[in-house]
Amino acid sequence: MTLTAENSTRWHEQLMAEHSAHNYHPLPVVIAEGRGAWVTDVEGRRYLDCLAGYSALNFGHGHPGLVAAARGQLERLTLTSRAFGSDQLGPFCAELATLVGKDMVLPMNTGAEAVESGLKLARKWGYEVRDVPADRARIVVAARGFHGRTITIVGFSTDPEARGGFGPFTPGFDVVPYGDADALRAAITPETVAVLLEPVQGEAGVVVPPAGYLPAVREACTAANVLFIADEVQSGLGRTGHVLATRAAGADADVYLLGKALGGGILPLSAVVADADVLGVLRPGQHGSTFGGNPLACAVGRAVIELLREGSMLQRARALGARMHARLGELVGQGVLSARGIGLWAGIDIDPALGTGREVCERLCARGVLVKDTHDSTIRLSPPLVITAEELDGALDAVTAVVRELG
Repeated sequence: MTLTAENSTRWHEQLMAEHSAHNYHPLPVVIAEGRGAWVTDVEGRRYLDCLAGYSALNFGHGHPGLVAAARGQLERLTLTSRAFGSDQLGPFCAELATLVGKDMVLPMNTGAEAVESGLKLARKWGYEVRDVPADRARIVVAARGFHGRTITIVGFSTDPEARGGFGPFTPGFDVVPYGDADALRAAITPETVAVLLEPVQGEAGVVVPPAGYLPAVREACTAANVLFIADEVQSGLGRTGHVLATRAAGADADVYLLGKALGGGILPLSAVVADADVLGVLRPGQHGSTFGGNPLACAVGRAVIELLREGSMLQRARALGARMHARLGELVGQGVLSARGIGLWAGIDIDPALGTGREVCERLCARGVLVKDTHDSTIRLSPPLVITAEELDGALDAVTAVVRELG
């Protein structure tokens, strides 16, 4: 096929259809370049990216400070494996520990790896510190939660699409309704070693728990002497206008799981962050990763930490988030059943009578705005924190127009 501006997208889609596993159903756009909050497709059309890689691109595409950190390290040293130290690993761990307010950091690569590491850590802690009988440790999790795609993680998912056809699953998990502190307390037994929750459920549609829920979880964990593990892979590092959504809700977890934005949208980087009396139970040979904590990722991670420490990105997320939620609130009852969220993060439930979330996303794509649907008629907005007020208003104008034309 001779490529032209008209058939370039079709050619790329054909290649993906023939040679890429069909585990995604992407919108009909093929992106070639990105800068700030904008991306350009292979045919030269520009789009406002209001998904931001599910928060991996909190600081936008090609952030100059992050690119400079990556470029400088790329020319020096990219990988040693953890068989040796590197001049980036120690500073990265120290700076992230300070940012989060804990003692130690276990660097990994993806969010799912951070979650798996947190689960292993909780079981090891339960056996060594709590004297839970061998192979009896249990972990309480929340319905409709999303923590990744590994066999263990999908085994305690309540999403039939995520878990269907992948059993048998890892035992040891007890599922309770999200936001129900009484149900959580009732599920804790002498064999429970941890509670794993998202402070805001992202994949479920940006579900914010009731006020007081996370402090109640903290109290229940303290009373039972179990670990509170907060999965902040999506919600952490600025998305909600805070470094940690858990702390913003008035609670402190024992273990924080971070990822996505930690790698600056440049490469995978995740981390388990906790105090020494928890992370200290892991010893040489009991856990590891070839690429975890590699110097290239750590250099970018350090630049991300500096952006967060400076604070202006967090302020932007709070201010622009308030603007976004006010605009979305005006649509409730006019084709939108509900709109909710925190910071620059929103879930919008479209009236199913008007169309599916996919249809809304396709119409927004045609208007130059990229978002993603979840659970039938819900769409999510999570633009980069670098988006301007004018760009955000343009995206919200497009959402308003699509809802009205469907109505």
